[in-house]
Order: sequence, then C-alpha cells, then structure tokens
Amino acid sequence: MSRFAIATLFLSLLLVTPATAQVDVDELYDLVEHGYAYNDGVKIHYVSLGEGPLLLFIHGFPNQWYDWRYQMAALAGDYRVAAISLRGYNRSDRPKGVENYEIPHLTADVAAVINDLGVERATIIGHDWGGIIAWSFAEAYPQLTENLVIFNRPHPRSRKREMALNNEQKQRSAYIARFTTTEGDLGGMDAQRRAQSHQGTVWYERYLAAYQRSDYEAMLNYYRAYYPKPPWMVDESPIVPLQVSVLEFHGLDDGAYVNQSLNDTWESMGRDLTLVTLPGIGHNSQNTGDIAFVTTMLSSWLEMQRNRR
Repeated sequence: MSRFAIATLFLSLLLVTPATAQVDVDELYDLVEHGYAYNDGVKIHYVSLGEGPLLLFIHGFPNQWYDWRYQMAALAGDYRVAAISLRGYNRSDRPKGVENYEIPHLTADVAAVINDLGVERATIIGHDWGGIIAWSFAEAYPQLTENLVIFNRPHPRSRKREMALNNEQKQRSAYIARFTTTEGDLGGMDAQRRAQSHQGTVWYERYLAAYQRSDYEAMLNYYRAYYPKPPWMVDESPIVPLQVSVLEFHGLDDGAYVNQSLNDTWESMGRDLTLVTLPGIGHNSQNTGDIAFVTTMLSSWLEMQRNRR
C-alpha cells in the first residue's frame, strides 16, 4: 500500500464514527472481570472486558488502572481491553526490596498477564512509568508485542540524553534524586489527597480505596531500581531499532519532560512512528484535555494498523 493510500485511509477513519456501542465510562468499574497473574510468585492484578485483539494498558506513577477508563470504555466493543495494576499498587502484591522493582521483573509481569489472558500478542499501551515498562517490554518481548502506544513518556534513549545534557531537564528531574536517596514515603501517599481530584464523581471512593491498598515505598523503589545516581550519562550503546509500529502521544505542557526529549526518537525505530503532540496539555494526556480526540486518534490508528495486514 502506498504512503498516499495509507494517509487517505487514516483520514477517512478519523472521520468515521465507530458503529460499535461504547461502554458508559462510569459503569466500566462494575463490568470488568478481575484476574490475577503470577510472575515468580508475585501476584499481579488486572481487569479485562470485551472480545477481540488484546489491548493491555499500563498505568504510571502514582496512578491506578482507572486512569485508562475513557479509552477502555470506548474500545471495549471492538477489542479485549485489559489494564494491569503494577506491583505495589492496588490489589497486586507489594514485594519488599529495591531489587524486586527492576525492569526485567516489571516487563515479566506484563508477559505473565498476557499469558494468563491466553493470547499470543497484545498492543501495549503505557503512560509515564507504564511508558517506561512499555518501551522496555517491546524491546525484551517483540514476539508478544503487536503494537506500541505511549502517553507522555519519551523514549528512554532520548530521555537519558536530555537528562545528561539539558540543564532545564536536569532541574525538572531533581525530584528523582529525592525519591532515590530518601527513605520513607516522603509524605506523598496520603490516600485522600491522591483521590481528591476525583471528588464529586463515582470514581472518588474507588481511587481512595485503591490508594489505601497501595504501597508508596514500593512505588519509590521503581525510581531507586531504574535511575543511577547523578551525573546522568548519554546512552552510547549501539541502537537496536524497535521492530514494532509506535503511536506516541505527548502533551507539550508536561512539566516532567522537556519537549526536546521527543527529538530523534525516530532513530530508534525500525518501523513507523506516529507522533501526536498536544499543545496546552500536560502530563496526563490520556485523561485530561481533549480526551475524545486522543481516544478517537488511538482507535483510528489501531484500525489502520489492522487494515495494513
């Protein structure tokens, strides 16, 4: 198929309203099925709904699977949508020790969920820390990765470059040093404060209960296991192009990452990269701002990828 034909198809998909009825967002919580996968004895909680190709959503820090409710509700009619609770969060186990939060364990958790769902491959969708895990999963388990979708988490190679060379990024990343060198929860996991933004909605009590079940010390162990002590260095290892189609959303008002972190991402790609920048949108681009646009773009891109085969 020519590039012109693909572009025409993509535009036509954007203009078509999905025929499949969507799930009511506020009813999603009561419709999902709960499951548990096991990775080397660690129990990982996930929820799922629908039938079709698997979309597996991975939340960020310090969030919950509920953050994906808009996308899951919209796509459950055409896909099997599933969302993981990362270890340390909600109903998943909370193993002690920094070593239990190293990337190989986190990506293996995702593989365990895919296996428990009984499918061979999945489209992996990650935000923030879920994005780190998603990038890493696609590299470590290409045979299990159908497509890759990232929300506000620049490619690790580009992120490391900016942390090493960009003074503005160094300032924005100062919190990492505090997370990695200070013991205790740093006063950050007050469940009511974390859930406060959802007051007045049916999701408030759900978020509150999930945060009460979560372990903030475990959440900080993600940072302690992943980030070396400063000075941060440019990754000069040989590039191994990622052999999977990638859709990347990025809110340009994200206070955590300088926008230069998006530069040269394509150098790490072995297949097509679709980058969607969102002016005026911050870090949580999946559930703030123009949610309908982001979700429709995601749906259309997924449909285009299915039609390419």
